[in-house]
Amino acid sequence: MNKKVIGSYSRRKFLHDLSIQAGMAALAMNGAALIYSCDDNKDKTNKDSVDKSNQKKLGVALVGLGGYSSGQLGPALRETQNCYLAGIVTGTPAKADTWKSRYDIPEKSIYNYENFDTIKDNPDIDIVYVVLPNAMHAEYVVRAAKAGKHVICEKPMAVTVDDCDRMIAACNAAGKMLSIGYRLHFEPYNKEMARLGQQKVYGNLKKMSAGFAFTAGDKNQWRLKKALSGGGPLMDVGIYCIQGMCYTTGMEPIAVRAQEGAKTDLERFSEVEQSLTWQFEFPGGLIADGKTSYAEGYNFLKAEAEKGSFELTSAYGYSGQQGRTTEGKMDFPRVNQQARQMDDFADAIRNKRQTQVPGEMGRRDVKLLQAIYKAMKTGERIAI
Repeated sequence: MNKKVIGSYSRRKFLHDLSIQAGMAALAMNGAALIYSCDDNKDKTNKDSVDKSNQKKLGVALVGLGGYSSGQLGPALRETQNCYLAGIVTGTPAKADTWKSRYDIPEKSIYNYENFDTIKDNPDIDIVYVVLPNAMHAEYVVRAAKAGKHVICEKPMAVTVDDCDRMIAACNAAGKMLSIGYRLHFEPYNKEMARLGQQKVYGNLKKMSAGFAFTAGDKNQWRLKKALSGGGPLMDVGIYCIQGMCYTTGMEPIAVRAQEGAKTDLERFSEVEQSLTWQFEFPGGLIADGKTSYAEGYNFLKAEAEKGSFELTSAYGYSGQQGRTTEGKMDFPRVNQQARQMDDFADAIRNKRQTQVPGEMGRRDVKLLQAIYKAMKTGERIAI
């Protein structure tokens, strides 16, 4: 498939456009910050305002005013039922003015990075959602927890397992919940893959494969800087494949082998891999093949079992999932994944139950990411 990389078209836009045409390039995300609250009233006047009358809703803070916040989380927060817009945090005054006007945010709830910690004094904010470059996740999750806020952290949770441990410890010490932004746990097609695999509807799984890739754009974007990203496409979109393998099987891998792909652009990929493939070994001898790349376009999750098969041929986008089983085409309603994700976390807080996507799950995945990289670098089978 031929693709164009146009301007700042990056992964976030790519994920959005998967609902229209798979394999488009992806959109860039800037590292500013924003605090939202969810609104259960769909705006019939097309004005980006919020209903602040329901004081039982929880205020949500998004830290990171990039493409994902503006293109996905912002709109989603107008469709949620359990939370509401509370304020913004940004280092860019112009962005603060835009969001203040668009969402009618009170001046007292506008923060910058220097005074972020004073968010502890704002009772309107219950949840901080960290949407920053990967290497910044740990700092802001810890600071949010110390400020007495519940936290959602975008994936990957962090760039090291040690960082994950610090994040979990900080939230536990504060008595606050930590959740990871794994939106696909709330998406019907991916939930069906989990049901079919875990309940062994077609018998024991015999083989799995998963892949997610797009063509990276701007060579100066933070995703290509290892100090900020922690790695290349594996950290960015390959993690979706890892997640898919785990929730489809209901198991965790016990070993991995991995191979780095050839680099065709040594300047762009001087710090991170351009592509890689890996093979997970699961209990019972099941092998799952994964692949990811910043120079191609694919998006799938497939499972073969004793009595049939099931797959998503468009698995990981913000919308537009497609799938089929041995018996025919899957047909599920389209949902706003992010709205369902945030609503579930708010409900978990209210009802004092565990989130479906806790920090411990994020830690597990960072451990798996690091095992893949170790296998890639050493050429050895790495026990997990």
